[in-house]
Amino acid sequence: MPSRDSGVNMGRNDEQIAFWNGPAGERWVTAQADLDHMIRPLGLAAIEAAQVRAGERVLDIGCGCGDTTLALALRVAPGGTVTGMDVSEPMIARARARAPDLAFQVADASTATAPEVDVLYSRFGVMFFADPVAAFAHLRRALAPSGRLAFVCWRELAANLWASLPLQAANRVLGPGDPTPPGEPGPFAFADRRKLLGTLESAGFSSIDIRPLDLAVPCCEAGDDETLRAAFARIGPAARRLAEAPPDLRERAIGEIVAEMRTRVGPNGVALPAACWIVTARR
Repeated sequence: MPSRDSGVNMGRNDEQIAFWNGPAGERWVTAQADLDHMIRPLGLAAIEAAQVRAGERVLDIGCGCGDTTLALALRVAPGGTVTGMDVSEPMIARARARAPDLAFQVADASTATAPEVDVLYSRFGVMFFADPVAAFAHLRRALAPSGRLAFVCWRELAANLWASLPLQAANRVLGPGDPTPPGEPGPFAFADRRKLLGTLESAGFSSIDIRPLDLAVPCCEAGDDETLRAAFARIGPAARRLAEAPPDLRERAIGEIVAEMRTRVGPNGVALPAACWIVTARR
């Protein structure tokens, strides 16, 4: 858990702050290299859409372990700056270890004071706001007059087989669980394009463009049971269900996930569909 003087605002996003400073954040740190390899192409697509240029100032929202902050730093050199911001202390610690020369801040971007920037960017870091309209309106105020917003977020769970297949396998043992209400803070909060558009319009953004991106992402490069277990039981909706399950059921559910993923192994391991929105807007 973040300390009270860590720069994190313990306000309306308390649940997400606690989640990413608990086992979920630690799992992401442990799996950092594999996870970055998996979702890096999606983040780079959003960087391309942002058209980040040398000399610009960028805020990387929900920067996690710093992979996108490093990529953005290469784009803004020479003369530009990038600040990585995330609520997760473990993930920011990992980012600082990877890139000690870059600026990272443990803070809730929905309320934290940010310097004026030319670009607001995020790779899967903006879907967790308790009040997304207020959060985006707050972030918009950090943009220079000609500033712009660019991010990538997930579409519906069913289209994201990297997440839905392990969850379905786990549910065969654990039961269906309680469904997440549509639009609730979480990975798939912006699955509904109309809601996403309305959120950004209500926050004051203009020239909003929301385009689908579909890619097969490399989930793991080998098909042995240990690798499949590590790749599919530690992230996404299945991981949260497993964390809440009794130990005996958890192991059975993991076995079911591994069995399901064995059927998906190809010559280069397992690659599964990911469905996203690439979003750009102007201040």
